Amino acid sequence: MAETAHYPLLEQYDTPEALRRLPETQLGELASELRAYLIDTVSQTGGHLAAGLGTVELTLALHYVFQTPEDRIVWDVGHQSYPHKIITGRRDRMHTLRQRHGLSGFPKRSESPFDTFGVGHSSTSISAALGMALAAKLQESERKIVAVIGDGAMTAGMAFEALNHAGDLDANLLVILNDNDMSISENVGGMSNYLAKILSGKLYSSVREGSKKVLKRMPSVWELARRAEEHVKGMVVPGTLFEELGFNYIGPIDGHDLPALISTLRNIKSLSGPQFLHVITKKGKGYAPAEDNPCEYHGVSKFDAKTGALSRGKGGTTYTQVFGQWLCDMAERDPRLIAITPAMREGSGMVDFFQRFPTRSFDVGIAEQHAVTLAAGLACEGLKPVVAIYSTFLQRAYDQFIHDVAIQNLPVLYAIDRAGLVGADGATHAGTFDYSFMRCIPNMVIMAPADENECRQMLYTGFLHSGPAAVRYPRGSGPGAAIEQAMERLPVGKADQRRQGHSIALLAFGSMLTPALIAGEQLDATVVNMRFIKPLDIDTIVALARDHSLLITIEENSVLGGAGSAVNEVLVGIENAPAIINLGLPDRFIDHGVHEQLLAECGLDAKGIVAAAHQYIAARTAPILARSINS
Repeated sequence: MAETAHYPLLEQYDTPEALRRLPETQLGELASELRAYLIDTVSQTGGHLAAGLGTVELTLALHYVFQTPEDRIVWDVGHQSYPHKIITGRRDRMHTLRQRHGLSGFPKRSESPFDTFGVGHSSTSISAALGMALAAKLQESERKIVAVIGDGAMTAGMAFEALNHAGDLDANLLVILNDNDMSISENVGGMSNYLAKILSGKLYSSVREGSKKVLKRMPSVWELARRAEEHVKGMVVPGTLFEELGFNYIGPIDGHDLPALISTLRNIKSLSGPQFLHVITKKGKGYAPAEDNPCEYHGVSKFDAKTGALSRGKGGTTYTQVFGQWLCDMAERDPRLIAITPAMREGSGMVDFFQRFPTRSFDVGIAEQHAVTLAAGLACEGLKPVVAIYSTFLQRAYDQFIHDVAIQNLPVLYAIDRAGLVGADGATHAGTFDYSFMRCIPNMVIMAPADENECRQMLYTGFLHSGPAAVRYPRGSGPGAAIEQAMERLPVGKADQRRQGHSIALLAFGSMLTPALIAGEQLDATVVNMRFIKPLDIDTIVALARDHSLLITIEENSVLGGAGSAVNEVLVGIENAPAIINLGLPDRFIDHGVHEQLLAECGLDAKGIVAAAHQYIAARTAPILARSINS
């Protein structure tokens, strides 16, 4: 850290074992130190801030009451888990957060035994925790299982599938809803906390269960009692839905009131069966800039901890911004355009569109499957839906991608952001498989722009296409190409040769054109911007095969089954085909780090391309040299 601050309690009590020795009266002071330390460290590394600021007290209460790591805590998504990392023995490594070989920005099983389940995508916690609860039951273990899920993650169907199953199984599972979408209103004051204590207490629980056994013998009386209980609880808590799913609903309680949290969690710990605790927190709690603008401080770059001033990137126009501007421009020209996003308005550059075209914009929440099938339904009625979605989030809607759109050959345009490696977010968010999982699907047109202007023209081309089309672009800025406001429909399946060379041909897909052009100068190689992954420009590939002795394909996608594999399939049918090298991402998950550094490690920078060519040439000439020496 740039400035050495002193955190006397946190420096002594930064593991759960030590934390549980701290008098409860001092937990508030520790919470203040933990919040200040979180702000200091994230200001110097960047990362997710606002959600973690809202879970400081909840984190302390959970580790104070439960015997972690023997008791399992499963954090959903991971945005809210930084306080958990700090308090589980990783305080002195927080300065490495999201850096190469440093701490991950998300819970990661290989990083700590306290990270019980690796996450990054939303709405997996309840399913995973239920699996752990069932395992504990089968193993006759007394360990407790807790899932902590945010209110945003509750918009996904997977969360309700898990809730429904858990209630049916009568599993010993505590689900905590961290509700930070609303402010703490009057009903979440002392009376509500008092009711939560009552509803989680042994007396209420024993009376409730005992009365069930007696009253169930008298059906009419039992039904009256059941409805009366629901009515009374429904007046003070919004828990009817969760009760119907088989959970005992408790709350809502103030998630920043440590005594109330600890008392309630202690009561719940002794209960059996599915329990649901509703906790109200404030996103950005304790840091005014984040409280005032929790969306902007959700994920931040480095910032001034004292003033809250965020550092701005020095790059030019991002691909996300190109998409956002094109979307508005196209909507003005064509009233059929409808935009859909699964909870990524800001991340996908759609804020302006939502403001300008409110009746033609739909944020469906964290529901990727629904987003794709919703688009299919709109397309059936003659509209032109555009689904803005991250590459890794599209993975979650793969069946809908095939079954609901591709089979019916519907004109849905996918604007696929965060394709390729994504730097500090790491493997859970890296879009490294979309070439592979899309190109095997009939009816698809798949494009990858090499620069900002080409991205705009490809979006236009895909929008005009009569079937499903995808434009796949990376995070951040491109090479800085001038963006033409006029829109040109590109010839589908046609590549663009950028340099004429000899012997070696570099076939670059999308973002890999920039390093390929640099390498092409050093190798005196032909360089082709392939543009289309599907359909491939077979004529160009055949011509390159005829005039060159070595082809090198370059893609920021898994080398397995990707664009290079598609070129291989073409060469199989060519007599006397040249040698080919496929450069792409290796067959492993790539951890977080600086984007350029990760590409270099994978051999996907200009230096790596040149090295691959030289290595091939050396291997080819070595036997000839050996024969010359021996003769």
